[in-house]
Parts: sequence; structure tokens; C-alpha cells
Amino acid sequence: MNIIWHSKSKQYHLYNDKISYILGVSPVGELEGIYFGKKVHDKEDFSYVEYRYMLPNVAVDPDTESYSCELNRQEYPSFGTTDFGTEAFDIELPNGSRVSSFTYKEHRIYKGKESLKGLPATYASEDEAMTLEVTLEDEVARMMLILTYTIFDRYPVVTRHATFINNASDVTKLRKALSVCLDLPDQGYQWMQFSGAWARERIPQIKDLSSGSVLIESKRGVSSANQNPFVILKRLETDEFNGEAIGFSFVYSGNFVAQAECDTFGRTRMLMGINPDRFTWPLEKGERFETPEVVIAMTDRGLNDLSQTYHRLYNNNLVRGKWKNQPRPILINNWEATFMDFTEERILSIAEKAKKAGVELFVLDDGWFGERNDDFAGLGDWIENPEKLPQGMKGLARKMNAMGLKFGFWIEPEMVNPDSNLFRRHPDWALSTPGRKASLGRHQMVLDYSREEVVDYIYGMLKKVIADAPISYIKWDMNRSLTEVYSTALPPEQQGMVYHKYVLGVYSLYERLRQDYPDILFESCSSGGNRFDAGMLYYAPQAWCSDNTDSIDRVRIQYGTSYGYPISSIGAHVSAVPNQQTGRNVPISTRANVAYFGTFGYELDLNHITDEEFEEVKEQIAFMKANRELLQFGRFYRLRSPFEKDQAAWIVVSEDGKRAIFGLYCMKSNVNMLPGFLKLAGLKDDLLYKLGEGEYYGDELMNLGVPIGKLGSGGLTTGQDFISYVELLEAD
Repeated sequence: MNIIWHSKSKQYHLYNDKISYILGVSPVGELEGIYFGKKVHDKEDFSYVEYRYMLPNVAVDPDTESYSCELNRQEYPSFGTTDFGTEAFDIELPNGSRVSSFTYKEHRIYKGKESLKGLPATYASEDEAMTLEVTLEDEVARMMLILTYTIFDRYPVVTRHATFINNASDVTKLRKALSVCLDLPDQGYQWMQFSGAWARERIPQIKDLSSGSVLIESKRGVSSANQNPFVILKRLETDEFNGEAIGFSFVYSGNFVAQAECDTFGRTRMLMGINPDRFTWPLEKGERFETPEVVIAMTDRGLNDLSQTYHRLYNNNLVRGKWKNQPRPILINNWEATFMDFTEERILSIAEKAKKAGVELFVLDDGWFGERNDDFAGLGDWIENPEKLPQGMKGLARKMNAMGLKFGFWIEPEMVNPDSNLFRRHPDWALSTPGRKASLGRHQMVLDYSREEVVDYIYGMLKKVIADAPISYIKWDMNRSLTEVYSTALPPEQQGMVYHKYVLGVYSLYERLRQDYPDILFESCSSGGNRFDAGMLYYAPQAWCSDNTDSIDRVRIQYGTSYGYPISSIGAHVSAVPNQQTGRNVPISTRANVAYFGTFGYELDLNHITDEEFEEVKEQIAFMKANRELLQFGRFYRLRSPFEKDQAAWIVVSEDGKRAIFGLYCMKSNVNMLPGFLKLAGLKDDLLYKLGEGEYYGDELMNLGVPIGKLGSGGLTTGQDFISYVELLEAD
């Protein structure tokens, strides 16, 4: 990797052995984009990509009379001079003007990567990355703008973010501050987004680009299950194993926007960052605003390769602490077994049975605190309920430890029920608009985490519970979007700060608890997949993938999630049947075969299954313990899409290629059909793999395929729905 500054041409070349990113100072002093893609040879000057044409109805710079921002690629465009595309930022000066012009002042190149204050971001040592900071100045506004680029050594990845600094004596309002703009020279792309809703998250959708804009966004206060802050621009011919694609992953957990804009001159502008709707950030003299980070990854080898880049980068350079690249404990959660109706005796009976099966961790879900017997009351009162926990959390945790289980519990610290002691004492601590009704979601309101005293109070309550008991795991839930977003602690001119300050408050609480208790495994939840984003992985290395635990739906949800997020981050459990969300009765074997490709656990009372099923559970747990490092951290390939066929398939392969596990799932039966073959991926051509009773070379399995009719008893041809197979391949 290297970053070269060509002083004569005023151009930068960031490159490693896979990609090049070339940018430079334009003739008008602003920063222009030159190239992003496969690695190219370095040279002194790439200025031949500039357009110096006088086209009708195009505004040009008065000094050059031939250079227009509209016709040339911009790195961080403003609106109001000679660029009429969507801008990356918007500044309102005290006189009401919103025209800006940031021109080159200086730059800094250094090894490694600096952290972002109060924000999640990827990290790197001096051997892993190099960083370029380009400082620009608007002399009229007396503002500084720093554009930061980091290129990694091992990955085809560049990260970007922006920093604004106000040097004027008057307050300047930042009304829009995106993290990235990437102008591309053509429009031969398809847009790939990951959309859905609660219980059907991150479903891939593909759209052709043409003149105009394609946009997704969240205005819910969270990244949301509706639109994930991860998109892909792919060539029309690109599939899982071939072709070019560029990924954009936003390391942030609040409101966002992602937009591809195709102009009428045949180019594409890609933008991503904090959603400017309802956003205003006043900057006093000397204050700065730093945008969250966008991770841009590129491939010319298909979507699987792009996904593997994000998997490796996030496992190695985003997840932190004890659980970085560590196999996760097999857990059991009592939610679908008891909901909030439990006693300590019932909880211990579930735990005892789970321990006999080989479970390692028990998680106590909602209902252990305050007057919490249903979802109408108790949120905000983080004190153990003595009727359910006679000896408190400490007593229950010690009993779990005595039987050989680690112990964890559920919290929803961002919420408050109106029927709670906290709300009765501090009603102004909830987000609500003066004179308006306060909306409820799941009978609860959202605490105002833009206020430090609110975060401090919740931190103090949780710390008492955690410090008093041997806690190994915390499940952090968040079950509604933000409404009536108004803080009684802020003046009118600062109300546009509340959404972002809320997210910063959540991050600060996470960080304080992580620092205090570095051994605890945090799992973010947010109503299942409502806040499944890269920002959360910085604090919690795994996330509850969806509240929908139906294994057939989970194949689709986990398949879509895998495009941008590592398998080790996907919380996946075997739940009870009939399934709580869909009513399906799926064999316990298939429920496990899906959950293996995640963090793995159980969401049911093992006392209520048959003896035969219990023996199967013990075998499942033994299999997971023997293979979880491969399943959670191996190279993952998607083989068959559940959105295109009645079957789905995927495979994980060890780094040396000697071990692999593939899963094949029948989503819908087809009678009187030939079983066919499943072509695998990622294996070594010359290695001889054992599969069942046979042996096959890697090139056989990848080019001829696995004979599906020889898997198990050939159940995929019997007309029975929901049959699945998970098979281990090993080579000497």
C-alpha cells in the first residue's frame, strides 16, 4: 500500500495490490475525483481525465472559463457554483448565504489510522493502513474542511469521512454533512439494496440505474430494518463469482441516506451519510463536526468476494476486545419458553436441562426487573424484582455458575414505560414535543439520550446490577423508532441536533460499559434486526439478526445479511414450534442447520421436547462445538439464492481449504423432479475431500457438483417441505 503526492500535478494516488484511488486539486482549487477501481500504474499526471469543453447551458469558473464542476468528477461537491448535482454538504452562513467554495490548503499523509471521537470506525496499525487528510478552506465562511481517506493493505478498501471546523466568530449552521461522494465516469451499474421490515429484514433488491436518482434512507432514528445502511453498485453482468462491484457500508446507527444519482452526461454520483432531513448542527467558533465513516470496498471477482472483504475487515478491524475472532458460546434464551411469566425455579429447570444438552450460557430475557410482568410497565426501573429473583441477579447468576453455566441477561436501556418510577420522577427525560401527544411503541417511550444526565442515570443503575453479579453476556434491545423528537434540555436552535446526539449518547453508554466490563459479550438487538449495522459491531460483536426465528424465513434473512456482515455477527437460534411468528412446524434438524451459520443457540424449553429430539439437540451442540470456529469465521460463499429457487445453499471453507461445511435447504418441495447437483465453491482443486462414504476432488465438487440424491436418504425428492442437509467435507 502507498499514498503518493505528485506536487507538480497536485494529485494523490492511493493504492495497494488490488485497487487505486486517484484524486487531485482541480484548476479551481477544489478537490476532484480522477479514478477509483482496479490498480493502475502510477504516473505523475492523470489530468487528461478532466473535461475542458464549453457545452451549452454549462456554467464555468470565471478564472479558467473552461472548467466546470458540473462536467468533472467531484470528491465533496457543494451546490450553488458550477455543480448542479446533489451536494455532499450544506452550510448556512450568518447572512443566510448557502454558497460554499472549499479550496486546497494543505495535506497530511501518515501510517495507520486515527480514531473518530465518540463514533465507531474501523481501526488499523501502521503496518495495516495509510491515511491521507486533505485540508480545504472557505475563506469567506472562515471554515475548514478536512477530507480523510484511509487505504488498507490487505483489503481492496478505502474509508472516508469529513470534518468541519468553524473559525468564524459567528455561529455557522451545518445543514448537511455527508460522509462520502464518489463520482463514477459511467452509468453501467445496477443498484443493490437490502430492504424489508420487522421480521423480514435485509432482503436483496436490484434496480437498474438510469437518468435520475435512486435513494434509500432512514428517518426513524435508527438505521432500521426497512433500509439497511449498506448498498452495492454492481455491473449488469456481475454475479456471485464474476464481475465488478463497489460496496458502501455506513458505520453508523442512526438516520442515514444513500443515493445514486445519474446525470444527463452519462455519469453516476454515489453519496452516503447522515440523513440531512431534520438535521441542523450549529457550530460556534472553534467547534468541529466529524461525520461517521463510510467503508468503500471494490471487487472484480463477484459479490461473494466483495462480501468476504467486508467479513474479514469487520472481524479484524472493526470488532474489538475479548470476543474479536473468538468463537461464541452456545446459549439458551428463555424468551420463547416463558416470555415474562417465570419464576426462578422455572428458569433453573430450563437451565438444568440445557446444561445436560451441552449448553454453555443461559440468558435471562425481559421481565426480571421493576413491575415488569407485561410490556405495559417497568422499563427504566433496572432493579431486580424480588418475587421473580428472591436473591437478586447475583443469586441467580451464582446458581447458574454452580451448575457450570455462564449467565447473562436482557436490557432495553433506551426506553421507558409511562407506567414506571423513572417516568413518574422524570417525565421530561423522554423525547416528546411540547403540547403534542406522545406516541407509544410497544407501550413505551424513548429516553432522551441527547442529555448526559439521562445516560449517566441509566449507566449507574445498570452498573449496580452488573457489578453485583458474575455476568458474562448482555442482550441490548431497542424496540421502537423515535417519534416526537424534541429535547426539553436544548434551546430551539439546537433541536436539529437531537437525532445525532441521541446516537452519540447510545454509543457513549455502550463504550462506558465495555470499558468497565471488557469480558462481557454484548449482543445488540434493536427489535431483532432494526439496528443491524456496522456501527453497532464496534461495540457489540454480534447482533440478534431478526425477531423472526422461523428457520425458513431465516434462510432468506441470513442470506441477505451475509452480503455486508460477517457470519460471526449473526445471532441465530433454534426456536420452538409451531413458530411464534409464522406458525410453521419445521423439523428441529432444519432449525439447527440454519442456525449453525451464525452465533447459535436455543430459544425454547428443552424440557418440552421429545426424548428423540433431545438426543438430537445434544448431537447438534456437539457438532457446533467441534466446528464453530469454521462456521463463524471461515470464508463464506452463497451458492443458491432462496429468492430465485425453491432451494438455498451456502458453504464455509477454512483458510487452508482443507475443511468445509455446506448447507442445503429445501424451501418448497417439488415432486417428481431429478435431484440434480449442487456446485460448491472455495475448495482446492487438487485436494481429495471425504463426503459421506465417498471421496471427491475439489474441482469435481466445484464443477460437476455434489449429487444431491446421495445426501442423506435423498429426502429432497420425496415431496416433503423444509428438509435440509448440512455436510462436512475434510481433506487430508
